[in-house]
Amino acid sequence: MSYAIRIHSTGGPEVMRWEQVEVVSPGAGEVRLRHTAVGLNYIDVYHRSGLYPLAALPAIIGMEGAGEVLAVGDGVTEFRAGDRVAYAGAPPGAYATERVMPAHRLVKLPPEISDQQAAAMMLQGMTAQYLMCRTYQVQPGDTILFHAAAGGVGLIACQWAKSLGAKVIGTVGTPQKAELARAHGCDHTILYHQQDFVQQVRDLTDGEGVAVVYDSVGQETFLKSLDCLRPLGMLVSFGQSSGPVTSFDPGLLAQKGSLFLTRPSLMNYTARRNDLLASAADLFAAVASNAVKIEINQEYPLAEAARAHRDLEARRTTGSTILIP
Repeated sequence: MSYAIRIHSTGGPEVMRWEQVEVVSPGAGEVRLRHTAVGLNYIDVYHRSGLYPLAALPAIIGMEGAGEVLAVGDGVTEFRAGDRVAYAGAPPGAYATERVMPAHRLVKLPPEISDQQAAAMMLQGMTAQYLMCRTYQVQPGDTILFHAAAGGVGLIACQWAKSLGAKVIGTVGTPQKAELARAHGCDHTILYHQQDFVQQVRDLTDGEGVAVVYDSVGQETFLKSLDCLRPLGMLVSFGQSSGPVTSFDPGLLAQKGSLFLTRPSLMNYTARRNDLLASAADLFAAVASNAVKIEINQEYPLAEAARAHRDLEARRTTGSTILIP
């Protein structure tokens, strides 16, 4: 039988239930797969809490996984039973031992990438890829600021930016996380609970500011992030772990140096099949070349996903986390 973490209402981690579920045969254009590892991401918290509403309840959350194809539906020619595959993105439903998935959202895993690595890196790694290479194209000599540098996306993105020739400044919450970030590409770390990160950034850039700020924290850092930018710099707001930014005057962008602001998502950047495959291939190449190392620092049984969510929200995790069915 198949099991899954389902929510019947939105709320805290306590709304997640380990339940037996029925998995149907794949329809046209679909694949049935058995998960070997599932990724934990902050978007899962947003779905569980209701910040990002799901289409209907009850629902199975989770946006990232890896496993083995069990069966394919009519019209599916790119995959066959036994293939190792991974995915990141809609539709939700990864917190399950088995699921049916649209074939066009899957990618085959190369031999050098393990299932556990894939589940730990597909969403976070392809996020880092579009942040570094498409939203703002990091150039040699750029100085960048990355908030939550010791988090899952942060550790990957800092390595990637360093491989592109950037000077990397990262904010972190503890000295232990600062050490971790420095080991993964950060040239300078700032303890943002204890230090004024705006002043620190200005000091580190001789008053100029950085080319780009990558901010997944949201409400707590948003306005100060603008103050870290050089004229014509870009703020990339791609998350809101401290809460959403609820009001903002666009005139501030002009006042602070004709700044750019964007709120990107992986779903838009990989909506087209060609873009998905290119992003995954870029990520696989970066990992295979050791330009980017994937750190799986926490593992939980899938049935204990609520405990994983509590640790994630309490900022007790670093790097990537996977759930094992």
